[in-house]
Amino acid sequence: MHVVFIEPSFPANQWQFVRGLYEIGAKVTAIGELPAHALPSKVRNHIHNYIQVPSVVSEKALYDAVKSIMRRERVDRLEATVEAHVLTAAKVRELLGIEGTSYKTTFLCRDKPSMKEYLRKNGIPTALSSAVNSREEALKFAKTVGFPIIVKPRSAAGALGTAKVNNVVELERALVDFGIDRGHSVALEEFVEGHEGFIDTLTVNKEVVHYFISHYYPNVLTAMRNRFPNPYLITTNRVEAPGYTELKELNRKVINVMGIETSATHLEWFFGPKGLKFSEIACRPPGVSVWDLYCYANDFDLYKEWARAITIGRTAEKTSRRFSAGMVTIRPDQDGRIVAYKGVETTLKEFGNWIIDYHFPPIGSKTQPIEAGYFANAWVRMRHPDYDILRKLLEEVGKRIKIYAE
Repeated sequence: MHVVFIEPSFPANQWQFVRGLYEIGAKVTAIGELPAHALPSKVRNHIHNYIQVPSVVSEKALYDAVKSIMRRERVDRLEATVEAHVLTAAKVRELLGIEGTSYKTTFLCRDKPSMKEYLRKNGIPTALSSAVNSREEALKFAKTVGFPIIVKPRSAAGALGTAKVNNVVELERALVDFGIDRGHSVALEEFVEGHEGFIDTLTVNKEVVHYFISHYYPNVLTAMRNRFPNPYLITTNRVEAPGYTELKELNRKVINVMGIETSATHLEWFFGPKGLKFSEIACRPPGVSVWDLYCYANDFDLYKEWARAITIGRTAEKTSRRFSAGMVTIRPDQDGRIVAYKGVETTLKEFGNWIIDYHFPPIGSKTQPIEAGYFANAWVRMRHPDYDILRKLLEEVGKRIKIYAE
């Protein structure tokens, strides 16, 4: 089985997908933007061939690269696991007749207004939303739905570029920031109050073979707009609890309606006064290396399971559900350069039995803005057999460790 894999080096866990393919016996040709000599050794050691392109989101560049491979040998799969790459990959798959997630399904997973309109028509409970192309359309939507409203790019991932607006003045300011006066189409959504989480799957031939349920504390939009408290996310090992039954049923229905066959999926959800609400789904794994947490929590290799799914159409391992696992991101007290840490050694020593790994940028490092996400600055990943205890541990680590910048 010959798999062409897009961009093996960035983000940091991309090499794991290549490794998974290599270890189950697949031949891997990688396409990326780095020169071949700049590839990390852990990538080079797991690939058969490599082609550099100017941009992996250029349809022409990717088409030409894959076509050149096909002149030499058969290509069985063309795979991308990053949100920004999946649509281009789907288009090239369709043009070249390569098996994989269809362009229609991938487009619906990328274009948020189209996705939600399509799912509402198929009975999925989701927030009201619309794609708007003018100030007048936006004001009409606001009048119909009422404030607050969520404003985001049509193809946003997570909370990237997302804003919550509370009145007409804030809406008009956001529309300018999002470039609606420059011809950009913008997604508007009804604000849904409630707790936020996500359910991820590995789906084979339309059947969910592995699933994982996770929670955000606090919700993503709050976490990406406020420096403190330090936010964390956690995947639970209590997936058989009765409270998750409706969520699992919703997830399966969305996957079926969207026409997702063999793929990783990432579905965001809210639960609040209006009940369970679908937020969005992507036909790719979650970001910030969350799959690593699933591996640590379940004593198995999800990257190899994904590789088996796309190459032989079945999986081999079982999830142990032995641990809940999570990560807490630790923000500097301000933007600038890191000058000091407090509480690192004592905290790591006290909670060391439950710590998976951690990252603390060296003194002198430039800080990253909080909206850059959970991996932007320092972080600690942990696991514990008890979900509630792990929540307390992550919160405590987030309180004890301090980063000072100037």
